[in-house]
Amino acid sequence: MIFPSLKNLRQNIAATFKRFPFEMLFAFTGTIASIAYIELNNLNYLKESWCIRVLMTSSLGLVISLATTLFCESKGFRKSQLLLFKLIAACLAISLIFILNPLVNSADYIRFFLLALAGHLLVAFSAFIKQDSIQGFWQFNKTLFLNFLTSAFYSAVLFAGIAAAIGAMNLLFSVDFKSDTFAILWVCITGLFNTLFFLAGVPNDFPKLNQDFNYPKGLKIFTQYVLIPLATLYVVILLAYEIKILIQWRLPKGLVSNLILGYAVFGILSLLLIFPIREQAENKWIKTFARTFYFLMLPLLTLLFIAVGTRIFLYGITEPRYFLILLAFWLLFITIYFLVSKKQNIKVIPISLCLVTILSVYGPQSAFSVSRYAQKTILIDIFKRNHAYQNNQLLRINKTSKEDGNRAVATIDYLINHNDLTIFQPYITQDLKAVSDSLSKLKDAYGHTMNTKYEISNQRINWLVTYFGLKKFSGYRYPPGSINEDETQFYDFNIRQSEVVEVIGYDFIIDQTNINYSDVRGHYVVGKTLIETNTGEEGILQITLDHETILFNLKELMSNVFKDESRLKPYIRKTTNEDPPEYILPAEMLSFTKKNEEFQCYVQAKVNTDISR
Repeated sequence: MIFPSLKNLRQNIAATFKRFPFEMLFAFTGTIASIAYIELNNLNYLKESWCIRVLMTSSLGLVISLATTLFCESKGFRKSQLLLFKLIAACLAISLIFILNPLVNSADYIRFFLLALAGHLLVAFSAFIKQDSIQGFWQFNKTLFLNFLTSAFYSAVLFAGIAAAIGAMNLLFSVDFKSDTFAILWVCITGLFNTLFFLAGVPNDFPKLNQDFNYPKGLKIFTQYVLIPLATLYVVILLAYEIKILIQWRLPKGLVSNLILGYAVFGILSLLLIFPIREQAENKWIKTFARTFYFLMLPLLTLLFIAVGTRIFLYGITEPRYFLILLAFWLLFITIYFLVSKKQNIKVIPISLCLVTILSVYGPQSAFSVSRYAQKTILIDIFKRNHAYQNNQLLRINKTSKEDGNRAVATIDYLINHNDLTIFQPYITQDLKAVSDSLSKLKDAYGHTMNTKYEISNQRINWLVTYFGLKKFSGYRYPPGSINEDETQFYDFNIRQSEVVEVIGYDFIIDQTNINYSDVRGHYVVGKTLIETNTGEEGILQITLDHETILFNLKELMSNVFKDESRLKPYIRKTTNEDPPEYILPAEMLSFTKKNEEFQCYVQAKVNTDISR
């Protein structure tokens, strides 16, 4: 076995730094920002914000610089041209630090993810713009993928080894390494070692890749016997569900969107992985599978459009629904292209997805502008309906229905959490920037400044809800148009406690808390009687005495308690605006009895219970 010499290792590291100086600089900067964030977590809101912004900018700068390097190398640019292009790319990435601020605007997390996705897609094809480079494109991305897996594995092993050594020092020498030491270690390994190892394996001889027809046999086996069967399973379930919809003539459930996207991902990934061997005589089935896959996508995409369109019609557009619609149109384009085109250029997949992703980030057509406009329109319609909209101003609502009040609060919650309080400035005369700044300086009950994003966001929501006279509707709500919105609300039920519990007519009592939604199993022996309790299934309590069983459907029983709201009103206890309503109920209202031929059970709830209406 030949081990690499330290000299070769040093030369390889130097060559990687020489080829990717900007990339490694961004990796180093992002690592430093991550370490600073770990040390400042929950200590300084403003500094945390800058750490996250630097980390985001560094991550984007790395992939943008890498894509620029690959493009320039594939074109054979001189060093001076390469340096100029990389400087422009670096400046473009650095400018994002003044645009992205996720601790003020949570939508920037989504923007970052989209930009990172577009950057990685750009890396995939930036060196293969030429029309005749499909084979090289496939080989390049195969190499990158395997290189990523290798570097991730090495990084995980390195972290585990060093972390174990630190743990041993803690144990043997009483060295006090805190938990953040391990977090910093992970950041350093993934930020520096992993990046360096990955970049060292990026191919640089692009013409040679076009002549490389090597294909891993394991990849074909994995695709043929894992991915394709999974895609087939998805399509069987979806087609059966589509037939059920046609028979029952009901609108599809929201979950169907995830299944369709899962089928599309498994199918397209399968076709990409086996693309180089599609023309071989023994693999003619690949073309049959490809055409079948894309033909089956057409009815499934119709189902996807109906499922998403129904939610948009009822609740308007939000970012998740925007992306679902965008993916649906993109999948429709890809499906039609591969059904009609004779060229079958697989580079169309990352190129088109990259363009679509970039278009969804900024501008009037972006996910955030469209969803913001849609939700503001819904809110304005509610205010108009309640005579609280005049001269483009939102006024205080003096009286409204429960449905409109809940919907208005949920929409306000959504808009502020995904944007900021100042989004309402065009509709309110008061200076919302000054209001927002003052709310950021409020202190909690312990005299501490509320410095987390969630605390500040809640303060802004509460201020606006109070300003509009909607405070009584500001209990816990799902976001507008979520699966459970308008159907589900949570309530906390506590039993009125007594120091003395009198037990009459029963042989024994078992104190078992958290019996509603936890997977709790109990085994008890009283005399010669074996008692077992099991709550493995949600909301079901199963009690077994000597193989005789009684079942309590606690979810259904608690729903019955809720049916008569008038019975609950005398027992409500005031809670904060963010918390669910809390009720302190008499024991008899939370007590249930069942019996069979052998024994009788009496169950009394002792802990908070969430129910859905």
